[in-house]
Formats: sequence, C-alpha cells, structure tokens
Amino acid sequence: MKISEIKNVIYFAKGHRGILYMGDYKKKKVVIKTKRKGSEAIGRIENEANYLKMLNQKGIGPKFLYYDMKKDFLVYEYVNGIFFPLFLEHASKKSKNQIKKVIRQLFIQCFRMDRMKTNKEEMHHPYKHVLIESKTKKPVLIDFERCHKSIEPVNVTQFSSYIISDFMVNLLKDRGIKVNREKIIAAAKKYKKNISKSNLENILKNIN
Repeated sequence: MKISEIKNVIYFAKGHRGILYMGDYKKKKVVIKTKRKGSEAIGRIENEANYLKMLNQKGIGPKFLYYDMKKDFLVYEYVNGIFFPLFLEHASKKSKNQIKKVIRQLFIQCFRMDRMKTNKEEMHHPYKHVLIESKTKKPVLIDFERCHKSIEPVNVTQFSSYIISDFMVNLLKDRGIKVNREKIIAAAKKYKKNISKSNLENILKNIN
C-alpha cells in the first residue's frame, strides 16, 4: 500500500499521542494514524501496528491493513459506530439483551488478551476505547498504543472495576440490568488468581 492510493483524505480526530485521518481505499473507509506533532512518545504507532496484527487473529480490534515504518503511519479499516457509553445512554430497556450481549463480548475479548499475557491498558475507564459497530452492534476495541506484554494481565479485572463503577451501575440499572458489585469484586479476585473461563463466567453471572 502507498499513501497515495488512499483517496479523499481528511482530518478525523486527535489523541494525546496520535492524530487520525480518514480516507477511501479500495471502496472502503480507512483510518490513517500517525504521531502527533509535539508528542514525546516513541514507537507508539509501530507498537500499535504490531499488536493490532496479532490481536486481529483473535477477533480483536479494527482490521489492520498496513504499517509504514519509514513514515511511521498505520492504516486500519474504519469502524462505523459510537463509543460504548453513548451506546448505553441511547439504549432503552428493550435493548437489555443486546446490552448484556455486548458486555459479554467485551469481557470475552478482555479474557482473550489476558490469556495472551497482553495488557491493553485503559480498560478501567475505556470511554473512548470501545466502539459499538452500528449495524452488527459488535464491540470493537480501539487504540492499542500502550499495549504491552505482562505476566499479570489485568484486562478483565480492569473492565470489572469499570462495570461496578457508580456511573455504570446506575446506567445499567436504568436499562433493567442489575450489577451485583460485591459478588463481582469477589469473583474478580478469584479470577485474578486463576485466569480461567469458569472464573470469567462467575463474573458475568452477576450482571443480570
């Protein structure tokens, strides 16, 4: 891929370390991510590219397309969706089962990263790290700049702490979903000692 092959490139958004552009490539919308001017972060775009390629194999993240080492930019498929908290705020009680499905899918993706001994970071406050795809309602994790290997991965436990936050407990309650904070804390502690599918299920069964 050459940057010149991406057409109709426009500014999209910016973060603490990166800046995003959107364009068209082979009839698909793509995102181009490069280092933000003034950022002192080193190797973050390359790090994200490497992890995105690996995580895609487990069904995690937007589809990786290309990384240019010389110019240090990453290209991945655009996800047409809204951030997870907005998805919840716009949902009604009729969407209860859909919300529970999304939460379960997010926990499973966190579990897969834990099994890979990979920490994404930010999962304790993933306000702009999870997009809900408009058509499929599938949750897509984004922004893997800080991803790193760890002998004690914390993706599930971080996301558990987010789910039991006052903001989330009240938001889910208004949509007919009860979160048992005390039991999730106990289940998360057990999971931390033994990262297993059964211990993950013990967390999930307390979101009902």
